[in-house]
Order: sequence, then C-alpha cells, then structure tokens
Amino acid sequence: MTNYSRIFLSAGMALLLASCGDKAKTSLQTTNVERGELTETVTATGTVESVTQVDVGTQVTGIIDKLLVDYNSIVEKGQLIAEIEKTMLESDLRSAEANVESARVTYEYNLTNYNRDKALHDKQLISDYEFQTSAKDLEVSKTAYDKAKADRVRAAKNLNYAEIYSPIDGIVISRDVEVGQTVVSNMSVANLYTIADLDHMQVIGDVDEADIGQVKVGQPVTFSVDAYPEQLFDGTVTQVRLNPTTTNNVVTYEVVVSAENPEHKLIPGLTANLTIYVMRQQNILLLSNKAFTFKPQADSEKKGVPQPEGDGSNVKLGENQKLVWVVKGDKLVPTAVTVGQTNGINTEVIAGLNEGDVVAEDYSTMAAAPKQNESKSPFAPQPPGKKKGK
Repeated sequence: MTNYSRIFLSAGMALLLASCGDKAKTSLQTTNVERGELTETVTATGTVESVTQVDVGTQVTGIIDKLLVDYNSIVEKGQLIAEIEKTMLESDLRSAEANVESARVTYEYNLTNYNRDKALHDKQLISDYEFQTSAKDLEVSKTAYDKAKADRVRAAKNLNYAEIYSPIDGIVISRDVEVGQTVVSNMSVANLYTIADLDHMQVIGDVDEADIGQVKVGQPVTFSVDAYPEQLFDGTVTQVRLNPTTTNNVVTYEVVVSAENPEHKLIPGLTANLTIYVMRQQNILLLSNKAFTFKPQADSEKKGVPQPEGDGSNVKLGENQKLVWVVKGDKLVPTAVTVGQTNGINTEVIAGLNEGDVVAEDYSTMAAAPKQNESKSPFAPQPPGKKKGK
C-alpha cells in the first residue's frame, strides 16, 4: 500500500467516525390559537353598469330648438333639458280648439232641434221620419263634438311634449342630436339623451359554473377597476341569474353586484375584478388545519421535546369535534376541540381552546453542526487564498 493510499484511508475513516458521532436535533413545530378573519372567496370578472339608465326621447316630430344640457351635465328629475320648435304644434292646437268650438255650436243647434221635434212628435204634429232624422243629427253632432274635444287634448299634449324634461336624477352620458336637427317620431321614440344614475351602480359578473353553487344573494363583495388599481370598492350580491352563457365551451352565470358610488368614480363600461366572499367571519378563534393531522411520537431520546400524555385514545370525540395536542410545559395534552367552518387553511375553533394556546403542528429534524476542532480531509477544497498544508 502506497503512502497516498494510507493517507486517504485514514482521512475517510476519520470523517465516518465524525459523522457517526453527530446526532440529529429534533424540535417541535407549534402554532398558536389566534383571533382573526376566516374567509373563502370566489373570483370573477364583470362590467360596471348604472342601475338606472334612461333613454330620453321625443314623442312628436319637429326641429330641435334648444338643448339645455350636454355631456356630463348633472340633472334633476323634472328639469327642462330640451325644447322642440313649437310653431306647428301651437298651430295644431289652435286648429283643434276651433274644431271644438264648431262642433259645439253644431251639437247645441241639433239639440235644440231635437227637443222641439220631440215635443211636436209627442203631439203627433210631425211624422216619425222627421223625428228620427232630428235624433240622428243630434247623435252625429254629439260624436263629432266628442271627437273634436279629444283632438284638442291630443294637440295640447303634443305641445307639452315639445318641452322635454329629465325623468330621473342623474348625469347625461350621451347626447344624440344637435340644435336644428329634425327628429321624426314614427313607430319608435326618437332618442335625444341617455341619462344615468351614477349614485347607484351595479357590476354584472361572470362566475364559473364550478363556483356558482357557492354564490348567494346578500354575500359581501370587493372589486377593483383598472381606472383606480389601488382602491377597492365594496358591493353586495343582489341577484344570481340562472341563464347560462357558454363561450369556448366554458359555462358561466351572471351575478349582479350592487355598489354605492357617491364620488362617481365608477362609470358605465369599466371592467371589474370581483372577489365574492362566500364565507366571511371576523374576530373568531382560528387554528391551522395542520394541527388536526399531528401524530405525537413518544421518544425519551428527544431531549427538550414535549412528550405526549398517552396516545389520545382516552379522549372521546363528539359531533364536530377533532383531536389536537396542546403544549403544556414539557407535555403534549390531547384535547377535544369543537370546530366550525374552514377554508382549507384555517378552521374556526368554537370550544375546547382559548386564545393564545400553543398547539403542536409537526416535528422537524436538523443535523447537528460539525465541531470546530474536527479533523478535515486534506483533500477537501481549501478556502480561497489558503494553501494546502497551511
């Protein structure tokens, strides 16, 4: 055997003996019972809309004479916002009033004739034919009089329609006409403005079919929009629509989320990123779920590690109860805990533990650090700047 072989063998045996002499250090990982918020959420994307949005139009044909509001104008219910040129409408009303007066005179004349002919007919001084003719003329004139009055009401109403008022409190988000433009009212109402109530907004979110079963009316929601990425807005689920939408084989359902908007930061059309809290409990006792899977190990060699009191078989578990191991000094005490809801990470503690209790979670093992005076192999890499044998 060469000298180099003897040196290598001696160094290897020294390292082996040193490694055998090291002992791994075992410690206990624990978690504390703390108060906090337990949440479980569903995410979705949606579009911001106004709850109330009205297209304001005209029911009469005419030329736009005045536009009293414009884009972004704040309007109140009943406020005059536009006028249509009234010359033709006023002429129609005067004509209708003249027809009413003419029909009234004719009706009253025929009524006088009827009353006279009736008295004569009762005395058999005129024939039945003459009396029937008088009655017919009275009936026709009465019908014409009623029609003339109805036409006058229509003409007056059309004149009133020339003044267009805001039907709601809100903000003008669209204007579709200009002054001097002719609007024609046929089968549909000619649209002038779109007014939206921006104080009360809603988000129409698309929720995946896998999550829709957890979403209920009344659940709290937070959402953000790209226009204000640092701000979260609050809302509430007000409706879960049952009509599905299928896009690229992905089925989603619409969920309506209402939100107050006093600062008018939310505007129609914004894209919202929704977080729906399908479960949200605040200020409750929480325990990590890992504590419920802990299995204690009795080992006298584990110095400094709390030892279990028994195997936990003496603890009887009732409904909604689980077994945990509470650290009390150098002991692990098996304890039955009544639990509530969970989000897969933490679980609500209803009874059995108090805030601040320390509960075992797992064991961890760490190899002991080598001693400073242990011999090192002469073949091991040397620190930079240090020569071998130095």
